[in-house]
Amino acid sequence: MNILKIRPDWKHRLYIVIFEADTRAGRYFDIGLIIAIILSLIIVMLDSVAAIAERYHTQLLALEWFFTLLFTIEYIARLLCTPRPMRYATSFFGIVDLLSILPTYLAMFVPGLHALIDVRVLRLLRIFRVFKLTQYFGEYLYLANALAASRRKILVFLSVVLMAVLVCGTLMYVIEGPENGFTSIPMAIYWGITTMTTVGFGDITPKTDLGRALASCMMLMGWGILAVPTGIVTAELTAGRHHVHRLTTRTCKQCLTEGLEADDHFCRQCGTRLDSYESEEGSIG
Repeated sequence: MNILKIRPDWKHRLYIVIFEADTRAGRYFDIGLIIAIILSLIIVMLDSVAAIAERYHTQLLALEWFFTLLFTIEYIARLLCTPRPMRYATSFFGIVDLLSILPTYLAMFVPGLHALIDVRVLRLLRIFRVFKLTQYFGEYLYLANALAASRRKILVFLSVVLMAVLVCGTLMYVIEGPENGFTSIPMAIYWGITTMTTVGFGDITPKTDLGRALASCMMLMGWGILAVPTGIVTAELTAGRHHVHRLTTRTCKQCLTEGLEADDHFCRQCGTRLDSYESEEGSIG
């Protein structure tokens, strides 16, 4: 029997509220969650200021425990309402949700771990769901697809850049030598990387005319090198914009895939039949 059919109705309603943001209750829940996350981060930051912590440490600690307990209840609720608790627990957001509450408990035994609670800032990624900025989610998909399609070209390009840096760094080691700061070939390669990427820390600089001429050539090469990956990705982005989806915060209950289309009847990842789409504007069968 399908596990979704025997699941209590309250779990289904709770799932819609917690995991989706297209209903009014879901929006209010996620907006409240984001406000709580921001407030908890502010408390942690204030507690790191010595003057404030010395005066208000007790109050800040109490507030921190309040938010930790609140997030703990939320995490447990997510485990209860999803039909695949382990799938959620091992997902990206599931791991982030767990890491956002563990530091407070672990800090009771290892005080230094308290600062790791700033991992909660990753939970603010849900803001893309809350305000229904699905067009940004769509742009994220375009960018991710473009990067995946151009990865081989970029890897080939980076290998060419690496070889150029290796050759130029070796030449600079021969030209300048240890007496001018180029104590080894790896050190010269480090200089080549900072020069070609136009970072230029200035901790190592060529002293001879020939070395400066080589450095000038590498600086000019750096401008072109920075533009090539941008052009590769831009070309893939242009080629991938012909297909536009109507994306929502709709989530598959089995595999927790987010961003399903409003008129989807089956999950594109696991093939599970989806319930009718519920939103503030109404349901779509």
